[in-house]
Amino acid sequence: MSATPNQRGATRDTLGRRLSDLRISVTDRCNFRCTYCMPREVFGPDFAFLPRTELLSYEEIARLVGLFAAEGVTKVRLTGGEPLLRRNLEGLVEMLASIDGIVDVALTTNGSLLARRARVLADAGLSRVTVSLDALDDETFAAMNGVRVKVATVLEGIEAAASAGLAPIKVNMVVKRGVNQHAVLEMAEYFRAAGHTLRFIEYMDVGSTNHWQLDEVVSSAEVLAMLQERWPLEPAEPNYPGEVASRYRYLDGAGEIGLISSVTQPFCGGCTRARLSADGKLYTCLFTALGHDLRAPLRAGASDTELGDGIRGIWTARSDRYSETRSARGSDKPKVEMSYIGG
Repeated sequence: MSATPNQRGATRDTLGRRLSDLRISVTDRCNFRCTYCMPREVFGPDFAFLPRTELLSYEEIARLVGLFAAEGVTKVRLTGGEPLLRRNLEGLVEMLASIDGIVDVALTTNGSLLARRARVLADAGLSRVTVSLDALDDETFAAMNGVRVKVATVLEGIEAAASAGLAPIKVNMVVKRGVNQHAVLEMAEYFRAAGHTLRFIEYMDVGSTNHWQLDEVVSSAEVLAMLQERWPLEPAEPNYPGEVASRYRYLDGAGEIGLISSVTQPFCGGCTRARLSADGKLYTCLFTALGHDLRAPLRAGASDTELGDGIRGIWTARSDRYSETRSARGSDKPKVEMSYIGG
């Protein structure tokens, strides 16, 4: 599906933020039970996940992405849940990579299934991979992810992705006080040597099930101070407008780190990201409860023009800036779970 050049980049919200990034959850299921995302006490054996019939098909996703591309989207990221639990994900990657205007198709994964899938995903057209990893020792890792997957399994997936050319690889570490802040330096040392960019993420009040408390947040400033004591760093310019991570380079030339500071240094003003849930709801903020149903009109036979008008209308009415207005306690209003729309 094509979009004419004068269409792309024209869609902006009420705060002047353009629509350029789309994050697509392909499943609400995950084989991890991370305490900050899908705590086991809520997402237990009896939890009712979405039936397969309610998930968007790959053809439906591709059609919608073509329409988003017409509104200015150039980058797509596949998320979950754990996206590699969805069968034949490489088939979707191939569809998306062929859409006119889409220049980057990326994947966020917990890495546990990546080693055996990295090559086929790269061959299908996947551009990059971001892997979530919160510690290098199995005990701390399990305390964060709620399962017994070995760190070595994730590291194997990271190296398989690197060998397949899915670079640059980014590794995301959520830092939670009292659980894994002691692992910051060890993680930094390992990924400096490995040549991958490690990004430290402040523990966020996403959803309503992780019982977020401000005193469990290790601020980016604290993380940076820890790192600076060991390795001198200097700020680096953003790679592109709206980049969520603040970049810092090691002065000794051993790569860089990123700091994602949604709690202490909100970046709502540059947010260009829309999120599509696995069942076809469009969300304009990670912290909202309201999703706009695109699946219903899609399956009812709406034309591309009608669907495109709907997408444009949702984005141009957007005024979200939750992180800038959050109180120290977070918000008591309901919020969609991260596992449902991706991070």
